This record gives sequence, structure tokens and C-alpha cells, in this order.
Amino acid sequence: MTTTTDSPAAAPRAHVDPSAVPGWPRVLARLSEQGRGVVQVDADEHRLEAEDIAAARSKAVALVRVLVAAPLGRPVRVDTEEPDGAWQVIVHPDGVVQPAEKNPSPTATRPQPVAPEPTPAATAAAEPPCAPLRPPASMKLTASPVAGLQEPSSVTAPPRLTDLIAQQPPAPPAPATWGWRHHLAALSGGLVTPGPGPREQAHRAAVAAVQRTFNDARTVVVVNPKGGAHKTTAALMLAATFGLHRGGSTLAWDNNETRGTMGWRAQQASHQRTVVDLLHALPGIAARGQARVGDIDPFVRTQPWGHFDVLASDEDAASAAAIDAAAFAQLHAQLTAFYRVTVIDTGNNIRASNWQAALAAADQLVIVSTVREDTSKTAAWLADALAETGHEQLVRQAVTVLTAPSRASDVDLEQRLRGHFARLTRSVVSVPHDPALVAGGPIDLARLSPATREAWLRAAVEVAQGL
Repeated sequence: MTTTTDSPAAAPRAHVDPSAVPGWPRVLARLSEQGRGVVQVDADEHRLEAEDIAAARSKAVALVRVLVAAPLGRPVRVDTEEPDGAWQVIVHPDGVVQPAEKNPSPTATRPQPVAPEPTPAATAAAEPPCAPLRPPASMKLTASPVAGLQEPSSVTAPPRLTDLIAQQPPAPPAPATWGWRHHLAALSGGLVTPGPGPREQAHRAAVAAVQRTFNDARTVVVVNPKGGAHKTTAALMLAATFGLHRGGSTLAWDNNETRGTMGWRAQQASHQRTVVDLLHALPGIAARGQARVGDIDPFVRTQPWGHFDVLASDEDAASAAAIDAAAFAQLHAQLTAFYRVTVIDTGNNIRASNWQAALAAADQLVIVSTVREDTSKTAAWLADALAETGHEQLVRQAVTVLTAPSRASDVDLEQRLRGHFARLTRSVVSVPHDPALVAGGPIDLARLSPATREAWLRAAVEVAQGL
């Protein structure tokens, strides 16, 4: 990668000494000629897909920057594997990439042509060596003028506030809040403040990934046409994870055409109004002029434990009301004006018009299944059906969540399912069994195990990557 500048006397930005960059966390980027790849951070895999290998490199750099380098506030080593060979590079928190060696020599997997002897003129114009993995074209290195040489005033622009902000160094990582490192700081009265360990660093990196900025309101749709597949649990836990780490503005919506169970799984509110009540109120809200968030508040059930709201489906056993595609469109247009992230729990009838409308509105599809033969086969059948009806790209970019139905989960079956859905969808996340979720009542975050919460955080990271 070269440095571009208007000044002929400009020099490239100084790189760090590779020996000063720690070897943790372990980051590996594997890319193919077709533009597919995976970025692995320790044990977590993040799949990517682009139009070609060059665009895949850009996406890989952006992933490493967002997931690792920026949260840690320092450069990280990245091992890269491509069809032409293997390299190690260093990715900085601002996305700048440098070779990990002074003169990197890739281990090529195919013969390399012998270059002719360069002429002096060609040597002077030659670019410095660089690793194949490089940041997106929109990320440019800044150049500094050579000492003692002044640039023409007609070319040099005065520095702006944005330049000053860009030079601001990243904040140092906060002291550890987990484990013995945190206890050591407490016992020393703050005299010793060790930094976070690898597990806490990975957690902070995941939180930062969930907190990334979206360009617009985003809709996540959770699917599996079989009952008992943990769709409602997944929708509530994803909404809670986004709500907790993004400071609210998240909605979990039960889009069952008749009656779903999300209202029963959520903590109860002071009212029992549902999506049907909101649908009937929309004309009156529109008649008053521009809608406000306070107009929606009487129809949703706030969940303080997760900083999100729930919009329940119809709970009146005597009601004949049903949500169709037109009703879904009206509701979705109104709700996305007030919520940045909407997580939609779907029913079991994929031919229902509101199910199809939710699919059409999806920015990210989440396929949920328990680790059971019947539930997983239904999920696989759904993926096939969607691919055969023009939704192949949505399936390829989907996130699969596999939840353990019991403590004695079938390990062989889980591995088989992971292999199948890893070839179908962008990523697969496993969630352990948690006794606190078995009873089917309102979810209590405080009763969930740390492993369960971290698993749903990993799932939210994968979902956020697709938004």
C-alpha cells in the first residue's frame, strides 16, 4: 500500500516496530479468489463475502479494526492466508495496514515469475513492498512533509478541527473489572490497576462491535417454522443484548398472524395492549400530524432488565383479528421511525402474508434451531425453501443460532448441524443450555449463567455485522 499526497516531498506515515506488537489475540484471515473468507479471533469466527478478493481484503481489514484493534487501542498482528500464499501483517486501530516484517516474503503456493533487473529510473519509481491485505480504498494514510522543505502555500490548506480530532490518540483501555486483576486493584486501593485479561478484552471487543453505528433503522427477523425452536427466546435475548449495549431504542415484536407467546415471556407491564390495539390507533395518530415516540409508548411493554420494548401479538382468545401484509407494512413504517433496531419474532406459517412481509423487510435473517433432529431439519428445509424462492442471498448472509435443549446435548449432532449450516449461512453460533430458560416464564437476566449471556453477545455481534 502506498501513500498518496499532493506534495512530492511527503513521506509515508511511520510504522510501528513489529517486535513491539503483542501476538494476542490470535487473529487469522482466510480469503479465497471468489471473495469469500473468514476472520477468526481466537475461537470466534466471522464470515464475510464480497464481489472479489480485493473487496474481501477490505472487509477483513474493517472487521479486524472494529472487532480487535480499535477496542484494544493498539495495532494487532493478523495472519493471512490467500491462494497466492501466507503473510503476516499488522492492522492499526485506524485501519492502516503494514507488513509484520521489514521485507515480507510470502510463502507462495504457486511459482512466482522472475522479475527483470530494474533500471535506476524504475527503482526510483518503485513502490515500497506491502502485504496483499489492505484497508478499504476510503481509508488513506496521512503524509508528513520532509523536515526543512516548505510546501507552496497555494497547495497547503490550513489545518481544520477534523485534523486535530483525527490526531487524538485512542483512549487507553480501562482497568480490569473481571477476575483476579479486578480484585488486585480493589485490594491495593487503586494503587495497582492491571489491564483486562484476554477474556475481558474479547468481551469488550464484542460489546464495541454491537455498538457500531448503523446508517438507518435496522430490522432483524428470527425464523423457524416449527414451534419450540426457541424463536421467541432468541428474539428476546437479541433485543436485550442490543438494548443493554446500545442504550435502548430497541424493539422486540411478536409478528404472529394471530397469537404468539412473547407477551407471556416478557416482564408484565401496567397494560395488556397489543399490536392489534396499535394497528387500530394508527389512523388517529396520523390524524394528529407528525407522530411522537409518546404515541407508541402506551402500546409497548418496557423491559427494564434489557433496555428494550416488547410489542405483543393479540392475546384475546375471542378475537378474530389477524395481522396481514398490509397491516405489517403500516406498523413497520411507524415503528422503524422510533426504533433503531427491531427484532421480529415470526410465526410458524411461512405462507402467511405477514410472515412474507417480515421476510421482505429483513436486513438480517436469523435461523434458530435447537440441537434436535426434528427442529434442525425444519430449519434446513426452510433454508432450502427460501433459496428456491429467490432469497438465496438472504440465506447466505443469515446467522444460524443453535441452542442446546438440555445439559446432555448431542455433541455429534451439534457438530453435524454446525457443518451443515456453516455451508448454508454466514455464521453459526452455539448457545448452551440454561435451566433459567426451561420453565418458559418471563426471562430474568440475573438468573442466566455468564456463559449464556456471552453466547448471546456473540450472536448479537454476528447479527450486527450484517446490519
